[in-house]
Amino acid sequence: MGTPAPVPAMREFSPSMRVDVLVSDWKAAEDPETPPETREHALYEKAWETYLDGDYGFGLWCWHECDRLTNNLNGNIREVTRILGPGRYFGFSHRRAVAEKVPIERIYRPRKGDMSTPRTDAFVLAHYQVLCVYLAQAQQGDAKAKALLEIALGELEDRRRADPFLRHFETFRELINRGAGMSTVSAPPAVSSASTEPPVAATSAAAPRKTKKRVKAE
Repeated sequence: MGTPAPVPAMREFSPSMRVDVLVSDWKAAEDPETPPETREHALYEKAWETYLDGDYGFGLWCWHECDRLTNNLNGNIREVTRILGPGRYFGFSHRRAVAEKVPIERIYRPRKGDMSTPRTDAFVLAHYQVLCVYLAQAQQGDAKAKALLEIALGELEDRRRADPFLRHFETFRELINRGAGMSTVSAPPAVSSASTEPPVAATSAAAPRKTKKRVKAE
């Protein structure tokens, strides 16, 4: 699968609109007769190289593209890596580094029924990426990020089944909690879609066992 590339030092963080314009230009320049997988590989390669050059805005795009392909290929990471190229999977270390640098105040969060468009300097992220940003920055001690995360986690259960990308946040949360012990911002354990068993309460193992007193026969 190739050796993962090291996380680059951030040189700049292009807002989403700039990234989208450049990616659209690259798409338009591709030969329409080229096979779809080849086009995806070439497009990702350009974005990946720009990210490795220090533009974390393209890192956000690569991150979501990885997860889009992962969902489309039923979680087959080997196939995703074959399309993207060896060593180009946007792994946890890259996700955490990018998430820690996203300016929270510039994340575009449209409200229900909001018809406004993002500002040109805004960051337009998928919902699960916003959760990862909040979590990564809360882990660094950002009180605002922690508060926003706790509010957002309240909606997690309602959205889990409707949003196939949320499982990528849950993987991110598991990995970041494993390394930092973030018990103060973690949500209740997720129930696997393959299981019908509810999560076991954390106190069940420690609950005292009741025993009946034996009555001595007279």
